[in-house]
Amino acid sequence: MYIVSRTGELFRDRVQAGRLLAAALEELRGEKAVVLGIPRGGVVVAKEIARGLGADMDVVLSRKLVTPGQTELAMGSISEDGNIFLNEEIVQTLGITSRQIEQEKTRQLEEIKRRTQLFRKVLPKTPIEGRAVIVTDDGLATGATMQSALWAVRQEKPCRLIVAVPVATGEALESVAAVADEVVCLRQPPNFFAVGQFYMRFYQVEDEDVLDLMKEEAEKRKKRSETGK
Repeated sequence: MYIVSRTGELFRDRVQAGRLLAAALEELRGEKAVVLGIPRGGVVVAKEIARGLGADMDVVLSRKLVTPGQTELAMGSISEDGNIFLNEEIVQTLGITSRQIEQEKTRQLEEIKRRTQLFRKVLPKTPIEGRAVIVTDDGLATGATMQSALWAVRQEKPCRLIVAVPVATGEALESVAAVADEVVCLRQPPNFFAVGQFYMRFYQVEDEDVLDLMKEEAEKRKKRSETGK
């Protein structure tokens, strides 16, 4: 685990945070990595990392399966293509039934379907098998969403699975480190109340903003295909 600073120094915005992460990940330049952003704020960060490393950018459309009665605890995750990963320890310890799992699966699949219809018409899903994959967000409070994204991405067999985030709690970093191969975090401050407190500008990112970033990525790939570079 690589933590740059344990201070609460503010980022100007998500763009600056992404550029700083790209600098911290410089060793991956030229590795044909894929940077996956967790919608919505994480996609802004992902765009800057990908630009800095000359990497491909995409989104993670997986969803965490929420544990009944414990909204911040993930009992597993469901991927964009419907594959499920269950944390058997949580399921067995809390006595979660197959019916409860099925209900939560159905609920999360509806949101995945909505996002797939919205985003995949702009940018087809990027193959990641055998590639170095960087998963990012604008910050981690509990780490549950990131952890569930990693479970889903791991099933697609990347050669390296890296978490890169601007700011996070120690608890969140420990939870994702158990799943990822590597973790890079720019700030782990002592007093953490919300991700937004570490940004001067923490505007709401909308679906339209994510679509614009994906359109830019699609256009970049089209030009690369046409030029053969």
